[in-house]
Amino acid sequence: MSLGTILIIILILLLIGAIPTWPYSSGWGYGPSGLLGVILIILVIMALMGRI
Repeated sequence: MSLGTILIIILILLLIGAIPTWPYSSGWGYGPSGLLGVILIILVIMALMGRI
């Protein structure tokens, strides 16, 4: 597996883990999952362009 694939898999797992499901994390808003989502989108675009 290439480095890009590994990074995308790790970011998908982090994105799933950042979804606010516990009562104390509901005040976080979209910050953690939104930031990880943007990073994931950037990495997918870079992987499709062949930069990773």
